[in-house]
Amino acid sequence: MATTITMPQLGETVTEGTVAQWLKKPGDSIEKYEAFVEVSTDKVNAEVPAPVTGTLREVLVKEGETVATGTPIAIIDEVGAATQSNAHGTEPTQQVADAAAAPPKPSNGSTAHAAPAPQATHAAPARPAELDIAGLEAALRVASPAVRKLAREHRIDIRALQGSGANGRVTAQDVLTAAQMGPAAAVGQAIAVGTNFGATGAPAMPPTQAKPPAGGTSTYGEPLPGTTIPLNQARRIIAQRMVESKHTAPHAWSMVEVDVTNLWKWRQREKDKFDHETGGLKLTMLPFFIRAVVESLGVFPLMNARFTDEGIYVNKDVNVGIAIGLATNLVVPVVKHADQLSIKGLAVASAQLIDKARRNKLGVDDLAGGTFTVNNNGSNGSIASAPIINGGQAGIVTMEAMVKRPVVTADDAIAIRSIMNVCLSLDHRVVDGYVASGFLADLKRRLEAMGPTGIL
Repeated sequence: MATTITMPQLGETVTEGTVAQWLKKPGDSIEKYEAFVEVSTDKVNAEVPAPVTGTLREVLVKEGETVATGTPIAIIDEVGAATQSNAHGTEPTQQVADAAAAPPKPSNGSTAHAAPAPQATHAAPARPAELDIAGLEAALRVASPAVRKLAREHRIDIRALQGSGANGRVTAQDVLTAAQMGPAAAVGQAIAVGTNFGATGAPAMPPTQAKPPAGGTSTYGEPLPGTTIPLNQARRIIAQRMVESKHTAPHAWSMVEVDVTNLWKWRQREKDKFDHETGGLKLTMLPFFIRAVVESLGVFPLMNARFTDEGIYVNKDVNVGIAIGLATNLVVPVVKHADQLSIKGLAVASAQLIDKARRNKLGVDDLAGGTFTVNNNGSNGSIASAPIINGGQAGIVTMEAMVKRPVVTADDAIAIRSIMNVCLSLDHRVVDGYVASGFLADLKRRLEAMGPTGIL
């Protein structure tokens, strides 16, 4: 029996999706629940698992093509069902009857005659995916889609790598390091760690297949001069949203310096205890910052508003988006009802969202409903930035790098203090400078009041 796969609806408001990448090609065998295509929408990227075990007969939508939800995108012949279906003269489902009218071509020397299902499975020369299904499934678990794509571009067998990430996950840096070592070295590493290369005992990706990475990138993953990097769906959407925001909302900007010396001491005092209580979560400065932000939003509700044709709508809920930059993408998952969470609760919620983002596991609900956004540019050493406002919000605030500086104290003494700049971009249609400066002053006061005597 032929199973038609349709474009999934990844959220209530999502009406279309784009085939970002086919992880399988026609003729490849697919295990039930194995990811075989990556789909992207304006909300999220997701890998689509196969509902049945079988063979990918036909791809109906090309990579980069956008279609409405419910549109057929592929046909899978279930194991043992395709031959039986042909023998009895049954047709694929009417939904894809026209697309599937032509019989599939015999692959790699197989004949057009029907054969029992077990024999059909071995009719074609085995491909790596067929040699070691368990290895592929393991690869799906230990690396994100972006990392697996990077590995394919560099002709690296991801199963051959020892991951340096959490729980042994393979990171982009692991792939780039293997690429710098060269294919032969990557194979040697695989042998050293006892990777199963398949029934033949030969490497699934032998050194002879090595070639320069595609897509205009160097061995180190950086763009090569004079090349054009194709736009993926996520980058197109990011570009569209950034332009819309800048053209629609008149941006204004302001900044304050914040003395976070006592806050830093508090974080240092609590981090080991927090790590123990939460099973290994890291206590960063972010949840302290979010807590101060939501308290200031309560005092200045216009900062938690949005501009509409009917007027300025002040949001009932305080849902804080966290801007997260990934290797090839930018996402803003949302901590719902952030004003109702303690610092510890914010730490757990934000850590979970960041982890899901890095593993490409964010759902549509994780990205919906934001009313204000925070961004941590300081992790990369930035000391000042002017971020673009997330559409439908009144502002975005960034925490910059914490630096030690000599400061004149209230009693005119010189002291070394930990100083952090806090930058605010605001929609001037909603908020005027007076309100924005008041918001920043309140935020500064709250951050500087946090110290070792506080309670998480």
